[in-house]
Amino acid sequence: MPSPFPGMDPYIESPELWSDFHNDLASEIRAHLNRHIQPRYFARLTSYVTYEVVEIGQAYGVRPDVGVWHLDPAPATSTTGPATIPAAPVESLVALEIPLRLHRVEIRTTAQQQLVTVIEILSPVNKRPGHQAHLAYHRKRRNLLHSEVHLVEIDLLRGGERPPLERPVPLAAYYVVLSRAERRPRVDVWPIQLRDRLPVLPVPLLAPDPDVALDLGPAVASVYERGAYAQQIDYRQSPPPPPLPSTEIEWLAELLNHG
Repeated sequence: MPSPFPGMDPYIESPELWSDFHNDLASEIRAHLNRHIQPRYFARLTSYVTYEVVEIGQAYGVRPDVGVWHLDPAPATSTTGPATIPAAPVESLVALEIPLRLHRVEIRTTAQQQLVTVIEILSPVNKRPGHQAHLAYHRKRRNLLHSEVHLVEIDLLRGGERPPLERPVPLAAYYVVLSRAERRPRVDVWPIQLRDRLPVLPVPLLAPDPDVALDLGPAVASVYERGAYAQQIDYRQSPPPPPLPSTEIEWLAELLNHG
């Protein structure tokens, strides 16, 4: 079953779905590119691992990186052996983290395996200031912008802190930024509203080879259906945060009521 949204589905931004969607979209983009750029080039996935804090349990009702403690009113003591060892008087928590593997797409030349283009699909941890993945992504981004490699940033998340641009762009739910090595510091930007269809993107190669077209809409639609997200999403609920602007709430209700 297809998504009821004409472009990006904001319900996929939920933590339960995003990582699965993120990595499958990277695989879909790689497959699409490899159908069109061979034999001179190939696209491949490269991965990196970061750590994400997860909820400990509803009994505490907080993120585990927030201090939670209580006094044990009756510390247990050992009654065996010659010595009595009292239990610790206070119990706390440490952050409960799970490894999170994320993928990016690289285009390289077949002959020399020269890196030509990097396609980054931003994840919530990339947009969370202070997170190790946010710092690592910005270092990687800076290095790419100082290189001869083209960079495509696909941001299909409404929340978080977006990678900086020096000039303001129209406010939108989603963005794609293309930084061609030969045009820096100028970049091309696609602001995408929630009700918009996703664009066809030019993916640059080495001159004089022409750009290869990446139609983002069918790629996202294919991942949506392959992931059976229609069976996992309850469209009777509000989308995950951040809240929609008031101008979109009425449109969303009408879309889902007629979907």
